[in-house]
Amino acid sequence: MSKQIVAMILAGGKGTRLYELTKKNAKPAVFFGGKYRIIDYVMSNCSNSNINTVGVLTQYESIDLAGYIGNGEKWGLNGVRSSAVAIAPKQTEEGSNWFVGTADAIFQNIAFLDSQNPEHVLILSGDHIYEMDYRKMLSVHLEKKADLTISVLNVTLEEASRFGIMSVDDNDRIIEFEEKPKKPKSTLASMGIYIFKYKTLRAELLSDSVDPNSEHDFGKNIIPNMLAKKRRVFAYQFDGYWKDVGTIKSLWEANMDLIEMVDEPYFETIRSRSKIYGEDTHSVPHYVGREGHVTQSIVNQGAIILGTVHHSVISNEVIIEEECLITNSVIMPGVTVKRGAKLHNVIVAPNITIAEKREENLGNDEIVLVHK
Repeated sequence: MSKQIVAMILAGGKGTRLYELTKKNAKPAVFFGGKYRIIDYVMSNCSNSNINTVGVLTQYESIDLAGYIGNGEKWGLNGVRSSAVAIAPKQTEEGSNWFVGTADAIFQNIAFLDSQNPEHVLILSGDHIYEMDYRKMLSVHLEKKADLTISVLNVTLEEASRFGIMSVDDNDRIIEFEEKPKKPKSTLASMGIYIFKYKTLRAELLSDSVDPNSEHDFGKNIIPNMLAKKRRVFAYQFDGYWKDVGTIKSLWEANMDLIEMVDEPYFETIRSRSKIYGEDTHSVPHYVGREGHVTQSIVNQGAIILGTVHHSVISNEVIIEEECLITNSVIMPGVTVKRGAKLHNVIVAPNITIAEKREENLGNDEIVLVHK
């Protein structure tokens, strides 16, 4: 039976601008917000939008990400009428046939889409932080009788050259599109969220696949080609929070934004006189010692805080010893911060130890990744 819409999530990015955080991890699998991964947001959006079939296209360091996605149970997508599946590039005699571009990633999985027989296909990125009900976008897509609908938002002129930029008419029909222009003509930016009429998408992908001059990319090839053919391509105006966390600074900013979005970011603590080192810290939300202080922060399960934490995100299984000062920072899982260390405006990579009395980035407004 035909399904109205199937989601395909592009989650194969290497994320080189996140440096050591993606050395052994795909960008969508990077930790975020203390206990989540970046990909949790788009997966939750799909589940909350009642999209029942989600394909997650993996590539770089795919094993950990595929294991995390599993059968979609974390997001309620493992039922009889719903499913999530991680899809790696096809294997050939020469090895893995890696995706050449975003359009090629979908083209290589036409057989999967054909097996689902959807009317429309929602294409998403796995490395953005936002909350969105895709049903609203689909409703506009259907109302406009669009071949393609692109979710857009306004950015600053300084940021515009990082995005696909477009111009629209009074009916939100896209009349011009340019991928990452050096001199942007507008500030209306693509969010990398597309809804295609599947018959149209299939035809465009097949045509693009045999074009020797194509980079097989939606922004560089598919969208311009559709506009040249006078296809019905429309913009969907999004007015909520959205963040591309492709750099250390933007990842830090999104974590800091998350603190501000939570009404009471510092929740009730477990205070105990008993010695907690070596105990099963999964059994308590987190522990703050008698000399510990936490303000305007998100603190997660199993964290032990014996020092001072302000306006920071503290992940699970983190130990912050006595006399430490942590401000405006993101401490990823499994980190130990030894006595007297001081950290400011940093992201600390998972499972490392910060030496006793180490000082990092004090008095500096720049954002630093600490990975050793």
